Amino acid sequence: MAVIDLHAHPILLKYRASICSKGTVFIVIVFLITVVIPFLIAYRSEGFWIKEAFYREQPEVHFKHQIILLLGMKDGSYVSWSTYSNYNLLQQNYLRIPVVKSREEDSNRDGKKDRLIFNLEVPVSDSQDVVSVQMILIFDYKLHRFSSLRMESLGYIQHTAVVPGARYEADGDLRLQLRQPLAHTGIDDRYNDPVINGDSIFVEDYTFSSIFSNYTSRNVTTNFECPYPIWTTVRGAGQPFIIKGTVNYPEELIIYIPGFWQTIKMGWIQYLSVLVVFIFLMEKVKTFVFENDIIRTIQVNPVASKNHVM
Repeated sequence: MAVIDLHAHPILLKYRASICSKGTVFIVIVFLITVVIPFLIAYRSEGFWIKEAFYREQPEVHFKHQIILLLGMKDGSYVSWSTYSNYNLLQQNYLRIPVVKSREEDSNRDGKKDRLIFNLEVPVSDSQDVVSVQMILIFDYKLHRFSSLRMESLGYIQHTAVVPGARYEADGDLRLQLRQPLAHTGIDDRYNDPVINGDSIFVEDYTFSSIFSNYTSRNVTTNFECPYPIWTTVRGAGQPFIIKGTVNYPEELIIYIPGFWQTIKMGWIQYLSVLVVFIFLMEKVKTFVFENDIIRTIQVNPVASKNHVM
């Protein structure tokens, strides 16, 4: 008659020894190797405790309709204008009031503005040859995903040419600059103060050098990047100098300091991946040592014990 296997289960052999024995010392050493060595390997392989992480977010940006404009002439003179009344009073004979048009667009309908489009027509006389443009635009800049950042920032548009121009066009991005990573949570409004003190009556407070000296001391700033500016020459008689541009608000790669649980999670994943390998290896070592009686122990065989009782 044919015989078939109906059921199978492993036999659990136990190896016993007193507390003060070589077997106990061996088990303690194996345990320490299993637990400690994977930690040392994960830690020494770099990146165990993550100090920085990053994510992508499109900022919420709004143009505050605040501008300072300075046009340099070939003879060394200049004309200027701003949206700050005190600054305009200080300029007196150098003041030229332009025609300003601007609008912000949300092209993908996600509730966040994607770009600013602006156009300035500055009245200058036919005898004035414009060779340089300096302009500061002020923005309200917000981040929401991790750290809730809100600040007032600027975009600086600048160009200098040898040949007098009639038009300057700039199409670029307002990029976030971080000197230090942001926090992973909380409200960050350290820099939500006016970049330009519009209440000041001192001309020094409106100079570009003074503005940039204070602005660049911050850990978080923005900068206008325009790789391909266009300078058009030959201005017609009686025509204004035109400044036309687009400031895009692109998605940013933002560096931040991760929180406690994110740090622990990443460390645990690295530790566990090495620990599994050591658990497997140490189990093989223990089986080899006890089955070959390399360390003297008392073997308890449940099958033999049952047969003896019977």
